[in-house]
Amino acid sequence: MENVEVFNSEGKGRGLRATKEMWAGDVLFAEPSYSAVVFDSLTQGVCHTCFKKQLKLQRCGHCKFAHYCDRTCQKEGWAEHKSECSAIKKNGSVPNENIRLAARILWRIEKEGSALSEGRLTSLDDLENHLDDLGEDDMKELKVDVHNFLDFWPSNCRMFGVQYISHIFGLINCNGFTLSDQRGLQAVGVGIFPNLCLVNHNCWPNCTVILNNGNHEAVNSMFHTQMRIELRAIGKISPGEELTVSYVDFLCLSQDRRKQLKLQYHFDCTCEHCTKGIKDDLMEAVKEEEGNKPSAEVVKEVMKFSTDTFQKIEKSRSEGNYHEVVKYCRECLKRQEPVLAETNIHMLRVLSIASEVLSYLQCFQEASDYSNKMVQGYLKLYHPNNAQLGMATMRAGVTHWHAGLIEVAHGMICKAYAILMVTHGPTHPITKDLEAIRMQTEMELRMFQQNEYVYYSMREAALKNQPMKMMAEPGQEAIKSLFHKK
Repeated sequence: MENVEVFNSEGKGRGLRATKEMWAGDVLFAEPSYSAVVFDSLTQGVCHTCFKKQLKLQRCGHCKFAHYCDRTCQKEGWAEHKSECSAIKKNGSVPNENIRLAARILWRIEKEGSALSEGRLTSLDDLENHLDDLGEDDMKELKVDVHNFLDFWPSNCRMFGVQYISHIFGLINCNGFTLSDQRGLQAVGVGIFPNLCLVNHNCWPNCTVILNNGNHEAVNSMFHTQMRIELRAIGKISPGEELTVSYVDFLCLSQDRRKQLKLQYHFDCTCEHCTKGIKDDLMEAVKEEEGNKPSAEVVKEVMKFSTDTFQKIEKSRSEGNYHEVVKYCRECLKRQEPVLAETNIHMLRVLSIASEVLSYLQCFQEASDYSNKMVQGYLKLYHPNNAQLGMATMRAGVTHWHAGLIEVAHGMICKAYAILMVTHGPTHPITKDLEAIRMQTEMELRMFQQNEYVYYSMREAALKNQPMKMMAEPGQEAIKSLFHKK
């Protein structure tokens, strides 16, 4: 932890600041989870140790609940699963993810105590639980979780008071970090990382957080690495400068971000982008041609149509009715395009869904058009080294590649690679995948520049000899919030 130190941040309480100069892509610190669990809905498809998605997992022979990649992961995770395994067998059923995480935390406290240990800047006891800020419904849910926890907690283990158990649930509720799969594309679990909890929020931050699932694939266990989060700089950071991350996705109006932060994290955001409403004008922008703008009445009508249609889109997408999703997206974009600017967030949300679903349905030409418009809008809104921008640019580049638009595809993939080298680092699986795609598109681009006819002839022949593969099914929920709230 030689790169960071704890300090009192004005108006925010404790925070972290840099002790030396850092540059884009530098890792300020890496931290293994204090405890972590897989989401209830994914317990049979995600490894309970490294949180990687696998088609075939080995099941724990005792509780029949926990699943692992192999014996290496099972052995690695046994210290945390041992007490849980016994409790599940004795209880006869598995509690929800919040109770499982709280139990794992308290078993570790029972074993090690709650005092500071090497590499930890704060203890769980010193973190905010925001129990006093909970609304009536949240408080009822908390009481139910505490009651069910007490039923699950073994009688032969150390007994903790209700107040302390409630404190742990409060920490999980407002500080539980969303864990992703190995490709960073799907939220698969939740964990507690005490040092990360000290990093304060800013809508335009100087750091980003990425999950590194670790590596257990080396034959020699000496080269195995543990799952950890990495706090990475996305620009130059001077000594003494506070380190910040964004708890929510930037692509919302400042008033909506502030509302979400107040509701979920119980503070009023006073960052410059919120107080000055920076980029709000772009997110609400309408088309302007020769100084003429659509009337307020027309804009209001289109916005209402967009909101109503988006609800239909989300419903159809959740039901897996993707052709209906496309139909709604086309109708919505047809109404939006003459009125809304390319940076308007209502249009960008529809473009994102349309491009993703059309790629899944193999309609690459239309998908590439939508994804290109989406990326052009994102470039004017996001920080140049924002992870969401990098991922969106990568998907757009791959879509153009499938559509045979090799020049645009290679340019986008190179741009995405440059961003992900900063936000994810060179050893992350998604960066490695992107590097392989970048080399492939570079080779194809050289061939295209030498002879377009030969390039397209070879591409068509290759596609004919290869069965059509389906793209990954569109995810139900993008990972856009740093912390997980039940």
